[in-house]
Amino acid sequence: MEMEILGINFGCVLGSLTARQIPEKDCLLPLISKLLGYCIVAASTTVKVPQILKILKHNSVRGLSVAAFELEVVGYTIALAYCIHKGLPFSAYGELAFLLIQAIILVGIVYKYSQPLGTKTWIKALLYCAVAPTVLSGQIDPVLFEALYASQHAIFFFARVPQIWKNFTNKSTGELSFLTCLMNFAGSLVRVFTSVQEKAPVSVVLGSVSGIIMNGTILSQILIYQKPQVKKEKKEE
Repeated sequence: MEMEILGINFGCVLGSLTARQIPEKDCLLPLISKLLGYCIVAASTTVKVPQILKILKHNSVRGLSVAAFELEVVGYTIALAYCIHKGLPFSAYGELAFLLIQAIILVGIVYKYSQPLGTKTWIKALLYCAVAPTVLSGQIDPVLFEALYASQHAIFFFARVPQIWKNFTNKSTGELSFLTCLMNFAGSLVRVFTSVQEKAPVSVVLGSVSGIIMNGTILSQILIYQKPQVKKEKKEE
């Protein structure tokens, strides 16, 4: 039985259920992987929105590392370009497109509340705008492309380190959004499973594992350093 929607083959599972049989692992796991992949893509459309709203609500980027957000944009750009170049199914990397868009918006907002901006900041922004289209279109040497993708793991690692260190030294996570960090952590967990099922390159899987470790660390810091809400006691007259 063939029944494919958005690259997801429901025929195998439906055939087993029609025959009143439990679907076999080789039939069920690919289906689960595809569904989870599209769930991640759907969730990614709003994953950074809580962080954006928190900054706008408080008009502050207190405790946030500008370098961390800048490196995220670079990392997402390289990862997205690589997955497109490798011809992976959209369910295996689609969230990167939405994360990149939100990350760029987030950097713009962080810049807004980090005035005045120095010359180096403008140079970095202009350099990204000049290079990003070439990388995303895949118009670079294949060897260099592989090297860039290998480096993006280090980029994401060092994107988290400044924020982790800042949280540790301040004993506070400032304006970091718990919900955004939680979704990043959950997304990395699920992406390991889907990457293995989609037979993605080992480097892609390792990138997701690294995301679990780093996002998990930041999530733990938010839980550890969060200030307990002080209940206002009514004064007895």
